[in-house]
Amino acid sequence: MLTNRSKVVVNKKMSFWERIYLPAIAGGLLITIKHFFRKKTTIDYPKEVREYSQIYRGQHVLKVDENGAERCVACGLCAVACPAEAISMTAAERAPGEENKYREEKYAAIYEINMLRCIYCGLCEDACPKEAIFLTDILVPVSATRDDMIYGKDKLTEKHFNEVPIKKRQTEEVAAFKAETKNKDLRHNVLGKSDSF
Repeated sequence: MLTNRSKVVVNKKMSFWERIYLPAIAGGLLITIKHFFRKKTTIDYPKEVREYSQIYRGQHVLKVDENGAERCVACGLCAVACPAEAISMTAAERAPGEENKYREEKYAAIYEINMLRCIYCGLCEDACPKEAIFLTDILVPVSATRDDMIYGKDKLTEKHFNEVPIKKRQTEEVAAFKAETKNKDLRHNVLGKSDSF
């Protein structure tokens, strides 16, 4: 034995009452009857809605900037950070005349999240240098098919929601850092910066 501990097993003979199981059944019924008189832990959904934490993580949203252009540049950091490997994307170059649609020269032509694989950890939003992806407090609707649970840009882009508030989940330190760096000439915060180093 690895732990130098041994356990003595006793083959004790069962009494008559133990063999007929009636006392055990009566004890189980007594526990069930006690629960009838206790306060219910369940709620009557959808008539009653449970209060969620302020840091609840629900459906993802791909943010757009103040001009309506997509922030995502298909850098792939969210996909690399995802422990469940739920995010996949295909990058494309912005065509002339699409400056109002896409913020940078490179954008995500295809961006998909498999909601069945996602564990809602929030690592994707931590990894994003452009603040393009956030987890909201919106519940992810259920579906009967797997294909419906693969969310593309048609279901993720902020244009398909009302403006999604994300400030509730930000700590004071993060909000202060973002306010402090907003006016600085940081590469990932400036619209139209060249991608060349």
